[in-house]
Amino acid sequence: MDIRILGCHGSDTLLQHATGPHTCNTCSFLLNETLLLDAGTVASKLSLHEQGQIHHIILSHLHFDHIKGLPMLADNLSEQMDTPIVVAGLPEVLQGLRRHIFNTDVYPDFFRIPTPERPTFTSSYLKPGTTYSFSGVDITPILVNHTVPTTGFIVQDRSAAFVYSGDTYSTDELWHKAKQIPHLKTAFIECSYPNSMMDLARISKHLTPALLMQELRKLDRDDISVYAYHLKPAYKDQILRELRELSIPGLTVLEEDQTLTI
Repeated sequence: MDIRILGCHGSDTLLQHATGPHTCNTCSFLLNETLLLDAGTVASKLSLHEQGQIHHIILSHLHFDHIKGLPMLADNLSEQMDTPIVVAGLPEVLQGLRRHIFNTDVYPDFFRIPTPERPTFTSSYLKPGTTYSFSGVDITPILVNHTVPTTGFIVQDRSAAFVYSGDTYSTDELWHKAKQIPHLKTAFIECSYPNSMMDLARISKHLTPALLMQELRKLDRDDISVYAYHLKPAYKDQILRELRELSIPGLTVLEEDQTLTI
């Protein structure tokens, strides 16, 4: 699988580094050019042709930083699609999109336009624990511990698999399922706040470096690569220092504009 990182942070901002400015974008992973895992950043990172190659969008939850690319994507493609893009997620996620975003007040209902018979988006409900095939890739949603209904995902094809935590606090089933997969290659684990903000992490149900370490112990796999993502840009330097101090083998902090092959 090829995984193109369009966005991997917990917010959008421009950070100034000694090597120059770096734009942080919210989470979107493009798999094999046709499947989008979360939709925080889409239209601003892909050409119109690349946007038109997307067939399926899998959403972990309804929070804005994971869906905010959808309206612009729909606007760009609404008159260009021969078949609708399938948007898949928990019923609460898809119903929330229709109720709060594509409700004709905040944004046009692209689940009904250009016409109800040929909309830009169509819905596909996901049931936790059930495996679905999208664009030749198997996706298994697993409920995780966040402030709204949220799933992480186990993503696999015949040769490789990875686990994507979604937004989560301490959780168990996702790691239990993932550790049993023989061809698991990679884990993407959120790490939103520094350890000094543990109380906020607990309230908002996110991870810190110390909590990330606890989740990795549950996964109990030393044969895989680990990528920390969803860092809040305002605290990135502090989080990076704390992650380095953990000396976790195989740990890398994810950045935009990488393409990983697993």
